[in-house]
Amino acid sequence: MPTRREGRKTKLLSTIIQRTPEQIRNHFEVERELATRLRKSDRAERTLLFAKLYNELFERVPDHPRLTRRETPEESARGVASQLRLLRPHLRKDGTLLEFAPGDCRLSYAAAPHVGKVIAADISDQRSPDDVTPENFELIVYDGYHLDVAKNSIDVAFSYQFLEHLHPEDIPLHFAMVTKILKPGGIYIFDTPHRFSGPHDVSRFFGDELQCFHFQEWTYREMRGLLKQNGFDGIYAYRRARVWKGKVANALLAATESAVGILPRRLRRKLSDRLFRAVTMMGVSGETKG
Repeated sequence: MPTRREGRKTKLLSTIIQRTPEQIRNHFEVERELATRLRKSDRAERTLLFAKLYNELFERVPDHPRLTRRETPEESARGVASQLRLLRPHLRKDGTLLEFAPGDCRLSYAAAPHVGKVIAADISDQRSPDDVTPENFELIVYDGYHLDVAKNSIDVAFSYQFLEHLHPEDIPLHFAMVTKILKPGGIYIFDTPHRFSGPHDVSRFFGDELQCFHFQEWTYREMRGLLKQNGFDGIYAYRRARVWKGKVANALLAATESAVGILPRRLRRKLSDRLFRAVTMMGVSGETKG
């Protein structure tokens, strides 16, 4: 059975082989143009632009991997199982899970038997018309800013490969939203690309800077500081789908990341492709909240 790293490498090579250099260049040019519009937009404009520009991207780049890549049922099941492993120890039959940007909602459906209620929040409904929806599932379509969920009502929030798509000005707003809806002691688990092994969007083929729809990529250290600034008391890293709460383990992670960070860019990326593909963390909301 291939490892996760081998699977990612195979997908990347498959994408390159199936698309011509001209197609990849067109994808880059179009996405960079649209991302520049988003970068220069204000909050009011982004509520309208976000979904519109993604639709325009797919219209102008019909060979986009999101449109052409077809996962087998086995690949799909492995992806859901991998994410569910992060969540499963924290889910309770009387608890509520909220997933941001669930896409086709496969993970939310898989988590539904383990919680009292699961809420999926996205800017559009991307489910299949043939889906059989669990009775305790709710989809909320929102504008990315105003989420109609009660304060202190969520036990576990989750996002996967989502934060990197948010405008830098919207990151504090997102974390403020999360801390508002989490119960005291509630947790936010997320996975986002690691900066050392990036860029992780199509920018990667044309340089070392983020120019497309990944607006930011972080290190563990940077994300730890961001979580602390936004009111999370407990901050823990995941490695190999296990949360690291021990001081020694986290000190080792921090030291390794710092050592890799001072290496020349090419060597840093090569090592990080094995050591730091993603920043996967858990933030615990404060026990006392206003």
